[in-house]
Amino acid sequence: MLPPGRDAPRRPPPRRPGGPQRRPSGPPPHRPAASRPPRRPDWRRRIGTTLGVVLFLVIGFAVYIDTTLDRVDALPSESDATSEGTNYLIVGSDSRAELTEEQRAELATGDPESELTDTIMLLHTGGGPSTLVSIPRDSMVDIPGHGRHKINSAYGRGESDGEGGGPGLLVRTVEGATGLEIDHYVQIGFTGFVSVVDAVGGVDLCVPEAIEDPKAALDIEAGCQTLDQATALGYVRTRATASSDFGRVERQRAFISALLSKVTSPATLLNPFRVVPLATGLSSAITVDDGTHVWHLAAFGLAMRGVSDGGVTTTVPVRDGVVNWDRDRALALFDALAVDEVPSGSALGP
Repeated sequence: MLPPGRDAPRRPPPRRPGGPQRRPSGPPPHRPAASRPPRRPDWRRRIGTTLGVVLFLVIGFAVYIDTTLDRVDALPSESDATSEGTNYLIVGSDSRAELTEEQRAELATGDPESELTDTIMLLHTGGGPSTLVSIPRDSMVDIPGHGRHKINSAYGRGESDGEGGGPGLLVRTVEGATGLEIDHYVQIGFTGFVSVVDAVGGVDLCVPEAIEDPKAALDIEAGCQTLDQATALGYVRTRATASSDFGRVERQRAFISALLSKVTSPATLLNPFRVVPLATGLSSAITVDDGTHVWHLAAFGLAMRGVSDGGVTTTVPVRDGVVNWDRDRALALFDALAVDEVPSGSALGP
C-alpha cells in the first residue's frame, strides 16, 4: 500500500497490436526526387527576341542616318501653288567641289566652279501611278526677282538673292512655272551619284544605241549591260546623240528609275553588306529640305520604283526646240497632276 496522500504512478496504456507506430524523432528519411522531363526550348520567345533586336537596330540605324542628312532651307514658308498628292523636285547638281582633281579628270566633269542644275525632274505620286516629268534645263521661264531666263540658272542666281539660297529660288521658280506645290526637295551631285552607283555594284540597263563622247568620257555599245560609276555618269550627261537634250532627259529618267529600283530591291535591302554602305553613302551624298526625313526618302524610292512598274514618264511639252514650252499642253499636264489624275497622251511631251 502507498502512504496516505500519494497516488499510484501512471503507466502507459497497453500497446494495441497492429496499431499505428510513433515515428522516432529527427528529420524525415530522404526520398529520391521524381525525374522531370527535359524543358523544350521556347522557339517563339527566341524568334520574338531576335526580331525585336533586329527591329531595334534597324530603327536606330535609320535615326542615325536621318541625323546625318545634309539639309537646306529649300521650301518657301508660304506658297500660292496647291496640288493633291505628293511632289518631289529632283535636282542633279553639276557641282564638282567635292571631287578630287584625279576624279574630275577621270570623269571628265569640267569646270570645278560650275554651279548649275544639270538635271531637273518632278516626281508626282498619289492615288494613281507615279509620274516622272523631266524639265529641260534650257527651258525659258520666269525666275522670281530675275526676269526670264533658262531654268537651270535659277540655282546659281539664288545663291546671292538672300531668299533661301539657290535651292529656294529654284523651288519657287518650278512652282511658278508648273502651278504645283513642291513637298520635298532632293538634290544629288556628281560625288553622290558616283558613290550610290558604286554602293549597289553598278546598274543594269539596256542601252538603245552606241554612244561615243570624249567630253563625257563615254564610249558605250548598244545592248543590255551593267554600267559602272564612270560609264553611268557619262551616260546621263552626254548630249552626243541625234536627239540631243530630249534623248538626254530620256536616258536620265531611265537610268534613275533603274538605279532606284535596284536600291529598293530585296537583294539590296536584305544584304547588310550593301545596304549599310548605301545608306551611309546616300546620307553624305544628297541634300534635302528641312522637312524631309528618312521615311520620306523611303517613300520616294518606292515611288520611283513604281515609275518603272507601269508609271508615266514624260518631258514637258515644248514648241520650239527645248527652250519654250507648249503652254496649252504643259498646262494640261500639270493641271492633271494637280488633281492627282493621270495625264492624257496629248499632254505628254516627246
